[in-house]
Amino acid sequence: MQTIVKFSELNNSNLTVEAIYEGGPQDNVSADPISKLLNCENMGGFRISGQKKLHKYKLCGIYTDMVNADWPDMIEKETGKFIYFGDNRKHGSELHDTPKGGNELLRYSFDQLHLGKRHQIPPFFIFSKSGNRRDVVFQGLGVPGHPDVNYYEDLVAIWKLREGKRFQNYKAVFTILDVSTISREWIEDLNKGKTLTENAPEEWVKWVEEGIYKPLTAERTIEHRLRKEQIPTSSRRYEMVETIIEYFKGHTNGEYAFEECAAEIVKMMDSNIVECIVTRPWRDNGRDAVGKYRIGLPQNAVKVDFALEAKCKIFTSGCGVSETSRLISRLRHRQFGIFVTTSYVSDQAYKEIKIDEHPVIIICADDIGAILEGQGFRERGTVETWLCTNFPY
Repeated sequence: MQTIVKFSELNNSNLTVEAIYEGGPQDNVSADPISKLLNCENMGGFRISGQKKLHKYKLCGIYTDMVNADWPDMIEKETGKFIYFGDNRKHGSELHDTPKGGNELLRYSFDQLHLGKRHQIPPFFIFSKSGNRRDVVFQGLGVPGHPDVNYYEDLVAIWKLREGKRFQNYKAVFTILDVSTISREWIEDLNKGKTLTENAPEEWVKWVEEGIYKPLTAERTIEHRLRKEQIPTSSRRYEMVETIIEYFKGHTNGEYAFEECAAEIVKMMDSNIVECIVTRPWRDNGRDAVGKYRIGLPQNAVKVDFALEAKCKIFTSGCGVSETSRLISRLRHRQFGIFVTTSYVSDQAYKEIKIDEHPVIIICADDIGAILEGQGFRERGTVETWLCTNFPY
């Protein structure tokens, strides 16, 4: 069970990864737990302590609800990577001119990172919504950048469109360090303007002094995803995938047309998929599409063949062993497979793929919804327009 820390104990509490910190009973900002834990601001995504205008930051709490489809913050717990979007989330302001100063903090921190001045960067304490009132979950100690991300990709200004008007916001990549507990003593040191004290976590000190990242990584205890993890829990993703199901249910080319749609979805998923061609039913040899995946730099890339199988099903109808085996049996030497379904893969079929180590990627209903969100789709109507334009009856 998760550790739960009472609101009355927050001022003296350590920070433990995955622990829940209770909000207060009031229905206002005085019930915010993050400000009590860190002695920082009590509102917004960025909770800064220090002198913003002078760039003298002591620490920063980052809060994310992890459910905003327009700004899809994400924690990859297998890699320790945290993707966070800045605080310029509506038109009318310049990229760095935000009331809470979050984007300016991002610019400053990543500038210092690229200049090698890591000692100038404050620690970032990452919290997510727990689902119960104002309670939060501590996700870990974050630092700018990630060992798998190039310096020119770790902080990117992206354009967004809202109410017909364009504006920019940051997409930032952090590493959650392999630190399980933050002591109350170090938080107090930070608020006194002291960073590299005897209370500082060892992995933080290594990063500051040597630039060594040691991410907090966690392997899944269950290697396959359960049905509830494959069907969208987000109402927006649910509706978008449901739109695809309904569209191809009445399509004159039915299954073949969905195979073309699945091929486009996998190309959306990864720009290194440079080719995906749907095979004709009488020539497919059991494969709905074949393609090539590019590995390496363009000038010396190697292209690896893959095969694709696509199944358009309603959410209550899963894909079993017979359907996944069809793809597996057709894989040739040095090929991998992609199985795309608007539903889910059954427990037995998913287990067999994992246990037998078949090189097969599963793209289920929730994955399709996430891919569409990543491409800017936000509602049923935009998905319908895309389907009608690209896969007409």
